[in-house]
Amino acid sequence: MTEPELSALRERAEHGDTSATDELIELATEQDNMDELRRLADQGNTTAAEQLAELTAE
Repeated sequence: MTEPELSALRERAEHGDTSATDELIELATEQDNMDELRRLADQGNTTAAEQLAELTAE
């Protein structure tokens, strides 16, 4: 995914698009991107928090 596509996905997620949020979580998990998961978890997303916990436990 290109940076402009990722930025657009983040923007959609920030505007309440749950599909975009789910896709961000999936991408971040696949890429072991803890910063992205932490950002989403800090915004209150429990799925991102769970994925972050799983990755840090490994």
